[in-house]
Amino acid sequence: GVFLSNGPADPAALTYAVEAARQLLGQVPVFGICLGHQILGLAVGGRTYRLKFGHHGCNHPVQDLQTGRVEITSQNHNFSVDLATLEGKEVAVTHLNLNDQTVEGIAHRRAPMFSVQYHPEACPGPHDPYYLFARFRDLMINRRPLV
Repeated sequence: GVFLSNGPADPAALTYAVEAARQLLGQVPVFGICLGHQILGLAVGGRTYRLKFGHHGCNHPVQDLQTGRVEITSQNHNFSVDLATLEGKEVAVTHLNLNDQTVEGIAHRRAPMFSVQYHPEACPGPHDPYYLFARFRDLMINRRPLV
């Protein structure tokens, strides 16, 4: 599997990373967080935009739309994947920010790929995000889409 990690940048400027991610889709299981999430959003044909204030700090409520659970997350980003640009694409929105309804997670419908906008490795819950790493392990074993 390939893990696309967090990092600072305007994701739209990272065309080389978006193209590399696009080529990985369907070839190997992929999990992205934060900047990796944004790169995957662009790789599937979505767009990103700069948030007015960004999401920074811990205690950001995010709902997992597959389970209904609300997680307390840690975030540090200024860009978001534009929900409207994902319509008609091969992805499903899996997580939403409950403060502003921005996209916090996506999963590919045909390829073994998913991502989240927040930082599950920061453990603000502190155990809330562990299931994401278990999902990635299962994705690498089964090589089937999550949605």
